[in-house]
Amino acid sequence: MKTYLIVNALTVNEGAISENDLYIKNGRIEKIGKDLSAQIADEVIDAAGQYLLPGVIDDQVHFREPGLTHKANIYTESRAAVAGGTTSFMEMPNTVPNALTQALLADKYEIADRTSLGNYSFFMGTSNDNLEEILKTDPKNVCGVKIFMGSSTGHMLVDDEKVLAAVFRDCPTLIATHCEDEPTVRQRTELFRQQYGDQATAALHPQIRNEEACLKSSSLAVSLAKQYGTRLHILHLSTADELELFDNTVPLRDKRITSEVCVHHLWFSADDYATLGNQIKCNPAIKAPHHRAALWQALLDDRLDIIATDHAPHTWDEKSQDYWKAPAGVPLVQHSLLMMLEAWHDGRLRLEQIVQKMSHAPADCFRVAERGYLREGYYADLVLVDANRPYTVSKENILYKCGWSPLEGRTLRSTVTHTFVSGHLAYRNGTLDESQLGQRLVFDR
Repeated sequence: MKTYLIVNALTVNEGAISENDLYIKNGRIEKIGKDLSAQIADEVIDAAGQYLLPGVIDDQVHFREPGLTHKANIYTESRAAVAGGTTSFMEMPNTVPNALTQALLADKYEIADRTSLGNYSFFMGTSNDNLEEILKTDPKNVCGVKIFMGSSTGHMLVDDEKVLAAVFRDCPTLIATHCEDEPTVRQRTELFRQQYGDQATAALHPQIRNEEACLKSSSLAVSLAKQYGTRLHILHLSTADELELFDNTVPLRDKRITSEVCVHHLWFSADDYATLGNQIKCNPAIKAPHHRAALWQALLDDRLDIIATDHAPHTWDEKSQDYWKAPAGVPLVQHSLLMMLEAWHDGRLRLEQIVQKMSHAPADCFRVAERGYLREGYYADLVLVDANRPYTVSKENILYKCGWSPLEGRTLRSTVTHTFVSGHLAYRNGTLDESQLGQRLVFDR
C-alpha cells in the first residue's frame, strides 16, 4: 500500500483540536505529531487550514441489496458514503429476502466483500420465528441484531410478546430496535384514511405515526432491556416524549441502553412537509419543531449518544406517488457530515462534538475494533474537510443510485476534500479511487 504524510492539518480528536502531521503506513496511522517531515512517504498532502477528522461510522443505513437494487446497491451507496466522509457503515436486514438466517446474512457479506468501497457490517434480522438463527450470531464479526418493533418490509415485524422476551433474554450481542407501536399506527392509519381519503398528504405523517406510537414502543424496549440486562440501542429517536428514557449520568462505554438520533430529525421539522412532501416521508416521522428542539438539547447533554442517517433511498417515481403509496425513507449518507458541519457554522455544536457523536461514539457503542479515533496503530479511516469551500448539492454531484436528495439546490458551507478508508485514499476532490475496497468491521466483544 502507498504511504501518505498529511501535514499541517487541524486534527479533531478526543475533545481537542490541534495542528498535527499524520503518517499513514500499511493502512494504519503510524504516527501523529507536530513535525513528521522526516517520514518518507509516497505522497505528501498539505492540509494547511483544513480539519482532519476520524471517518464517520454510520450505524444505520439501508443499501437495498439484495432484492431492491432498482433503488440502490452496496456499490453505489458505499461510494456515496465515502464521498461524504463516511468510512464505515452498518446496514439493515430488511432487504429481499430479509436477512433472517445466517446463510442469508453471509450472502450480504459476500456482496460487500466484492463491491463495497467503505468498511461494512450487517445486522442480523429478527422475526417471530427465527430465534434459533439469531442465537448463532457471532458478536465479534456482526454489528448486532435488529428488531423492528413496528411495521417493516417483509416478515420482520416482531409482535409476539414471548418471542420479544426470548430475544431480549438470550440474544448474544447488541440489539438495535426500530420503535413504533404497530397497533397504534394501524389504528391511526385507518382513522386518517377514512377522514382524508385521496386528499391525504405527507403533512399528516407525524400525526399518523405520532408521539404515542413512538413512546409506547420505546418504553417497552427499555423495560425489556432492564428486565433482562440486555445491551439495547434504540435507533432514530424522533420525539421529546421518549428522551426521559435515556441516561446521561454514566460514560457511554458503561451504558447498557444507548440511543441514536438521525440527521433528518435534527435538520427538518413538520413545517418542511409543505415544500418537500413525500421527499421527507420517513419512519419514524419527522415531527413538529418542538420535538426537533428537544432532540438538539438531548444531543448536547448526552442523552442521545450517536448521530446517524437511516439512509433509505427510493426512486423518484416511487416518491412521486400519492401519500399512501409513497414509501418511507430519505437518502442522506453522502451529506450527513456536511449537514452537521452546518450546525457548527451556526454555532449550535462544536467540531469536537460532531466527531464524538459521529465517529467516537459509534465505535464505543458497538465496540468497533481499532476505528473511530485518530490514534497511532488504528486503521487510517480519515476525512479532510475544507470548512471554507462551499458545496452545492445538485443532480451532477449526487452519487446515490436514486439520483435525488431533499437537499438539492442547497449550498453547504464545507466540502469533504479527501477520504481515506483503511489507509486507501478512496476519494479526492470529487474523484473516487476504487482500486482498493473496504474491510469487514470487527468488534471487541
